[in-house]
Amino acid sequence: MNTQLFDNNVVFFHSILNDIENAKHSILIELYRITDDGIGERLTDALVEKCKQGVEVRLLLDAYGSLNFEVLAKRIREHGGQVRFFKKLKLFFFNTFQKNNSRNHRKLIIIDDEIVYFGSSNLTGYSSGWRDLNLRIEGEFARGFRPIFENSYALHKFYAVSSFERINTIVYKDFRVIQDVPSSYFQSVRNHFLHLIRNAKSEIIIETPYFLPGYAIRSALINAAKKRGVSVKLLIPLHSDIYSVDLLRNKYLGQLHKNGIQLLFYTPNNLHAKCMLIDGQRFSVGSSNFDYRSFRYQFEIMISGKDEDIVKLLKDHLQETESHCIPFKYEVWKHRGSITKLAEWLMFPIRKLF
Repeated sequence: MNTQLFDNNVVFFHSILNDIENAKHSILIELYRITDDGIGERLTDALVEKCKQGVEVRLLLDAYGSLNFEVLAKRIREHGGQVRFFKKLKLFFFNTFQKNNSRNHRKLIIIDDEIVYFGSSNLTGYSSGWRDLNLRIEGEFARGFRPIFENSYALHKFYAVSSFERINTIVYKDFRVIQDVPSSYFQSVRNHFLHLIRNAKSEIIIETPYFLPGYAIRSALINAAKKRGVSVKLLIPLHSDIYSVDLLRNKYLGQLHKNGIQLLFYTPNNLHAKCMLIDGQRFSVGSSNFDYRSFRYQFEIMISGKDEDIVKLLKDHLQETESHCIPFKYEVWKHRGSITKLAEWLMFPIRKLF
């Protein structure tokens, strides 16, 4: 199994283009967001060329995330490719917010059933400078991802997802592929994170752009740090691309800090990577954030395992992230402005909407 890690989106995009150029049989893409900027145009040009060569080209894009990709999608269709948009927005029907908020947030690219990309990146120009995290795996492991894509592809028009819906975890050797669908009862990714946190022996490192977990995960992290003596480290952006989430997140930071959790802010740009490393041995990488939206409302995918090569790549990646971080300052947080505190208080009741 050949594995590569990409945390530079420009390098990541060029690797994808190279694999598309060399594709012989099929290109399957399931993404939350592709835009009609230069990145989208170059990707479309590459896919159109493969369509002309008779390669199977299919895209499943989220209708909200890829709202402005319709013109480029038409080009792909005109040359024999297929593009589906996952769940168009509906304005007037029962439970409008929950239905429209159930987006396909997965990031999955499968080439010839021999190469799979998964991780945190969308394909957009505006996020090209962000720090993301993606893995490219070539080999037998990649062959198990076509059924995952096919299932999502078949569901693209369905709006009614049962609160009791769930998809079984796929086990391949020491890998687990955890798939989430919108559910108030079965939150597979959240439960997987809880299991890892509660069973950590020495170290928990979490890297996420949006940190808004519920009480159970916050309590599990505090328990690990305060009662079991586990080193708990949270890497988050100083400023993400969603100010409201930062505002809500900051409300929790003082409590976490006082209970022994190390908080580090990434400063160069937006940290959009999503991973967890437990005891320097078990990893979890994919599309899910540590927030209510990912856990309750969205279609997500995470890959977990103990592969030594991937763990080494992740350790190097996390060390590099940390080298560009500054520590949380409790006294500064404690004396933040009254307007900020009021905004946190006012937004707290609707935190599950973010």
